[in-house]
Amino acid sequence: MDSRKIIKAIIGAGIVLLFSCSPTRKNSMSPTFAANPVVAHRGAFKKNSFPENSIASLKEAIRLGCTGSEFDVRMTADDSLIINHDPHFNKLEIERASYAELGQYKLSNGEKLPTLREYLLAGLDGNKLTRLVLEIKPSGIGKERGKLIAERSVALVKELNAAPMTVYISFDYDILKRIVELDPKASTQYLNGDKSPAQLKADRIDGADYHFTVFKKNPGWIEQAKKNKIILNAWTVNDAATMDWLLANGFDFITTNEPELLFERAKLSPIISGN
Repeated sequence: MDSRKIIKAIIGAGIVLLFSCSPTRKNSMSPTFAANPVVAHRGAFKKNSFPENSIASLKEAIRLGCTGSEFDVRMTADDSLIINHDPHFNKLEIERASYAELGQYKLSNGEKLPTLREYLLAGLDGNKLTRLVLEIKPSGIGKERGKLIAERSVALVKELNAAPMTVYISFDYDILKRIVELDPKASTQYLNGDKSPAQLKADRIDGADYHFTVFKKNPGWIEQAKKNKIILNAWTVNDAATMDWLLANGFDFITTNEPELLFERAKLSPIISGN
């Protein structure tokens, strides 16, 4: 082989190696999520009496094979992103307290109050099937702070390469619109129930994640969502009859405190089971 052929071979091998190690190529790979509609609300906490929004409840949702596990994000006075549903933790207002102040108190199982970083890392560890359904709570201080929480959450998700596993949900429409601006490929679902599927599509929001009563009052929205390729999700569904109604209507996801029951109902559903 002459020197020119050798140089070409070396360059070609280098290009292949560079492409195979490219972060863009790695991040473009989409996970294969569990083929069921079960989203554990604040993790799978109820059966084993785990604290809601704990890492233990998240790990249980992953162990069960839920297609998603939902959790709530708030920001402390010193801008720490933490996981907690209520605006208060042990009578301290989260947005007015520092993480050090809040961290003096443990969850009921002895876990410390988890940060978003810790929660995401736990959710990524050994998980190939369960979406991390990240709810950003509206700020009690103001709309701009809500957008800041969104910006910091998206930045952290990207830093940890968690974007392919993450779905963003919120009651604050402006938070979701800001997420879409930051990451047009982000998966987003709206919670408040006051926007039609057609409006969601116009604003590039991917899903209608509404209380199940919203869909019962607006049954036409179910077909409108399917026509516009808007994801259908319903919360928080804990009884078999409502689960069966949603399954029969072809909902993509159902958010529940009773994931074990929903797995049972899904097995009996002719749409899910294929019977």
